[in-house]
Amino acid sequence: MLHTRKKVTVVVPCYNECEAIAKVIRAFPKRALKQLHWKLHIIVVDNNSNDNTGAIALRYGADVIVEPRKGKGHALLTGLKNVPDDTDYVLMLDGDNTYHPREIFRMIEPLDSKFCDVVLGSRIQGRIHDGSMSQMSRMGNWLFSFMVRYFYHTNVTDVLTGYFAWKKSALDKMLPHIESSGFEIEMDMLTKMAKLDLEIFSVPISYHSRMGDSKLNHLADGFKIFIKFLENLSWQPPSVVVRQSRMSKSYQRFSPERA
Repeated sequence: MLHTRKKVTVVVPCYNECEAIAKVIRAFPKRALKQLHWKLHIIVVDNNSNDNTGAIALRYGADVIVEPRKGKGHALLTGLKNVPDDTDYVLMLDGDNTYHPREIFRMIEPLDSKFCDVVLGSRIQGRIHDGSMSQMSRMGNWLFSFMVRYFYHTNVTDVLTGYFAWKKSALDKMLPHIESSGFEIEMDMLTKMAKLDLEIFSVPISYHSRMGDSKLNHLADGFKIFIKFLENLSWQPPSVVVRQSRMSKSYQRFSPERA
């Protein structure tokens, strides 16, 4: 059972997700977490949307940060760099309602029981609902996952998942080394975490059809993911890492109190 009196911070990168973001925020098991005396903190990173994604997220109680630089990597890194220091566990999931927030207990339990440092939600091992993943995406993901297992020697089955969980200490160890700006960020994080000797495992999750339009370009973004896989084969952690500033001047921060 999960221990009590701990804090979970969830980072949700979004671009034009006004159709889905309210459903995502409302689906978190707030009552169950409260019964366990766990504190839930949701950070929505609005990647300069041209709809009212940010306003809706504020209305439903999330803290909202606006990141004007386009790209999932920019949005996710901005959110992760603003995770409060009193956080015990950090989750990230996409804001398109493809991943279910009620499965956060499955993501957190291996961390809380000290089984590993990082958890990936595996769609491949789990339940992929009809129409939620194309055959091209499934084949590409299987290939990338096999390559990462073989060359990086880490036990994962879904390297392109948008559902991650970290111990806060593991996130702090990884974060200074990540600079990706786009959809290649998951590959960048995973391969560098493997080089940092973090314990990484996968758990099965469910995957649903997205709400709204997909921003992924299978060919262009798939090529960037492959290049990042190759680049990181020769990457080694520097012996001394200068701590990066937690706050960037390139974004604005809002909260429900200031809305």
